[in-house]
Amino acid sequence: MNNTNLIPLYAEIFLLVAISAILLIDMFLSEGKRSITYVLSLLTLAACAAFTMVDFNAGTTVYTFSNMFISDPMSNLLKLFSYGAVAMTLIYSRTYATDRGMLSGNLGGEFYVLALFALLGQMVMISGNNFLTIYLGLELMSLSLYALVALRRDNAKATEAAMKYFILGALASGFLLYGISMLYGATGSLDLTKVAEAAASGSVKPTILVFGLVFVVAGLAFKLGVVPFHMWVPDVYQGAPTAVTLLLGGAPKLAAFAICVRLLVEGLMPLAHDWQQMLMVLAVASLAIGNLTAIAQSNLKRMLAYSTIAQMGFVLLGLMSGWVGPESNVAANAYSSAMFYVITYVMTTLGSFGVIMLLARAGFEAEELADFKGLAKRSPWFASVMSLLMFSLAGVPPLMGFAAKFSVLQAVLGTGQIWLTLVAVMFSLVGAFYYLRVVKMMWFDEPTETTPLAVSMDMRVVLSLNGLMVVALGVYPGALLTACLTAMTKTLSS
Repeated sequence: MNNTNLIPLYAEIFLLVAISAILLIDMFLSEGKRSITYVLSLLTLAACAAFTMVDFNAGTTVYTFSNMFISDPMSNLLKLFSYGAVAMTLIYSRTYATDRGMLSGNLGGEFYVLALFALLGQMVMISGNNFLTIYLGLELMSLSLYALVALRRDNAKATEAAMKYFILGALASGFLLYGISMLYGATGSLDLTKVAEAAASGSVKPTILVFGLVFVVAGLAFKLGVVPFHMWVPDVYQGAPTAVTLLLGGAPKLAAFAICVRLLVEGLMPLAHDWQQMLMVLAVASLAIGNLTAIAQSNLKRMLAYSTIAQMGFVLLGLMSGWVGPESNVAANAYSSAMFYVITYVMTTLGSFGVIMLLARAGFEAEELADFKGLAKRSPWFASVMSLLMFSLAGVPPLMGFAAKFSVLQAVLGTGQIWLTLVAVMFSLVGAFYYLRVVKMMWFDEPTETTPLAVSMDMRVVLSLNGLMVVALGVYPGALLTACLTAMTKTLSS
């Protein structure tokens, strides 16, 4: 322990200490002073970002705790966006959670504390270089999210959603753990680097490795919410409080992408031919079922849940397109396109659910499509923001979603599978229907609600910036694309 380098863990250590301090401070706050917990949570995220930014600017790869923890450009970039995603979630959720008693009475500031604990689990997942480390981070995140979904104990839908999420989550964790145990039994190590070396040596029976791989991919597919492990997504998205739904659909997707890279690319690259075929099947099924089922939804949260399933299909397309040539830059391009896609998806989803919470008020959940009718007459600006977000999810140029889809399709074309590119484009066109339906309702239908929107200044500013970023990163995607490519190149070469 005396020789352990703790510098790469400064952000995680600080976050853990800060969470403990916030929990203790919150115990002595009255309901009227709950904003102190809110401010402390945001300051904690800013401090974590400062620690991580130092490592990111260094651009080096550092191993610590006997190679169980890694700090590299990919992990640092994903952590920075995770901080931003959680911060935006807390800002968007503040009024919503207060109106529903999630920040008062017996509950207090548990919403903020559990959100930060979930973030800590995600950070451990992102930097895990060992099966055990990754699994511990995954369980810390999952247990926090289970509690958050059930936070409104007086709400039957939330309780039902929490039960479904917990049971299916436990099943998926069992799949992942069983796959890990098979890989450990076959290779004799939990270290990802040693597992890759053992798999490449040819001394391990390939049958055992493939069986372990199947269970690992099944567990990862559940965390991403892709077909056929998607059953929990629409029910949990709809049943959970919208603030918690945003937590589920935001930063955890970044962590799920990271463990896909850690386990499949860094740990099981010798089995790439096998897991690439699996990801291709999952991707096509997710694109088809996600987009087609979303058309039939009248609840906006369920529609966005099926949209998430389809969007994760695109992420899998990017992941399965790596290592298609002898040069490593081909792989870096493919994985960086998937990384760029998941970041842009998270940013767009944050804004979409932010607008849903903007329209909600005490005793009223604005989650039906009909609730968005005539929004342009109540607030032209936020109707414009929501329109930009929907257009981006549909992949309309020149918005951020188009740049993300284009980069993934380029990676798929690099594999020579033109038919797969055509399938992805076709289902994207199908998906455009339900996104544009929301835009049509906002601008051309008569409003069913005329109550003026009460928007806090912090939410007004951040939500507006969120919408403008969708445009800016669509017109000028180069900076983020370059950052993703540089991060993946350095990570793969380390």
